[in-house]
Amino acid sequence: MNPLTNIKRIYFIGIGGIGMSALARYFNTQGVYVSGYDKTPTPLTDDLQKEGIQIHFEDDLNKIDKEATVIVYTPAIPAEHGELNYYKEHGYQVVKRSDVLNWITENAFTIGIAGTHGKTTTTSMTAHILRDSGYGCNAFLGGIASNYDTNFWSHERNVVVVEADEYDRSFLKLSPNIAVITAVDPDHLDIYGTPEEVLKAFGQYADKIKSGGTLIQKWGTTVVTTKKEKSIHTYGYDKNDASFHTKNLKVVDGSYIFDVVHPNGTLQDITLNMGGLHNVENATAAIAIALTLGIDDAKIKQAVSSFKGVKRRFEYKVKTASKILIDDYAHHPEELNALITGVRSIFPNEKMVLVFQPHLYSRTQDQCDGFVATLDQADEVILLPIYPARELPIPGVTSEMLLRKMTLSNKKIMSKEELLNWAKNTSDKLIVMAGAGDIDACIIKVQAILNSAS
Repeated sequence: MNPLTNIKRIYFIGIGGIGMSALARYFNTQGVYVSGYDKTPTPLTDDLQKEGIQIHFEDDLNKIDKEATVIVYTPAIPAEHGELNYYKEHGYQVVKRSDVLNWITENAFTIGIAGTHGKTTTTSMTAHILRDSGYGCNAFLGGIASNYDTNFWSHERNVVVVEADEYDRSFLKLSPNIAVITAVDPDHLDIYGTPEEVLKAFGQYADKIKSGGTLIQKWGTTVVTTKKEKSIHTYGYDKNDASFHTKNLKVVDGSYIFDVVHPNGTLQDITLNMGGLHNVENATAAIAIALTLGIDDAKIKQAVSSFKGVKRRFEYKVKTASKILIDDYAHHPEELNALITGVRSIFPNEKMVLVFQPHLYSRTQDQCDGFVATLDQADEVILLPIYPARELPIPGVTSEMLLRKMTLSNKKIMSKEELLNWAKNTSDKLIVMAGAGDIDACIIKVQAILNSAS
């Protein structure tokens, strides 16, 4: 029996997370009573409360829903959390977000998009194409789609587009009809231990594809899949051997115009109004899905051109004649490299100041050399202290460690307060701010400063 049918009340521990909030919105639209806890209020929790969802911000047993039939928690919640332990000790059904996604998707036609980076934008592009073209889908996104200002929407068609998260091996709970793998670079080594284990997990994800389904993987990924009952395609930017690949790319007024060559022909003169060559590649993956589903060429082109991007993914916060501020969630060396390359492709002659907040001590330690090599590509780098998220400090692992190893001469470390003072006085035009921690709150203040100066 479908576990969803008996849920009347559901409680989320960590409801403000991007994935958790999408699930909360789903149940809210289904008429289920939804409530939850999170550590701090955010614009996202504000929106959930406006939608009628009850949220509190203290670990307080007096405020929990003791009538809830299902308790959903995120792995980011510490093991000693009082509410989580109360529910576990009193016989409630306590599950992870990935378990609930499994319930939702197992009886649907599911499009799962996985990868150590690129998945949020590709998922959002795919869901937008399906929605804009009239094909229809239910969407569970790992970011806020700028077109709709949400990370979830529903549709009567039993099609689900979902971001398949490799953290904690969550994506192995899904069995997609169409699976995309955007990247398999080493990440979350605190979970996997070695790059080989990361790669192995993506192979296991590919093996979860339903019989007769389709795998669409980025050209050059070396995922080993053992089950044969599926079609396998590749995609890539400027990779002529890929099943779906770009040709004739040009930059016009900050937008990309390009063709996508596919097994049945060529989709010509696609316009993408979003920065970053990596996003051309992400769009190619989304187009590959749409073509696989048989969506009309003209509708695909219209949808891609109307896509406004994802908040905190190559997002212009200021774009005037005198100041440009780009905000991005990049927190892995490959993501930073793609961001820098994308900025250079649009602003080849501007000095680039990169403000970066490292995310997690373990990632900074594991990827130290990659971060250093990538940061050295900017013209000037300002590092903020490491954002710890769920981790305790690791001795010797600091932003100073990165700074010492960089060969770039124009580099410094600042506190958030120092950064705001710098923003008030800088004459630099092009500023790129990146990171997955709490830098987004800082970006809002820098945006206000630059807007008043331009």
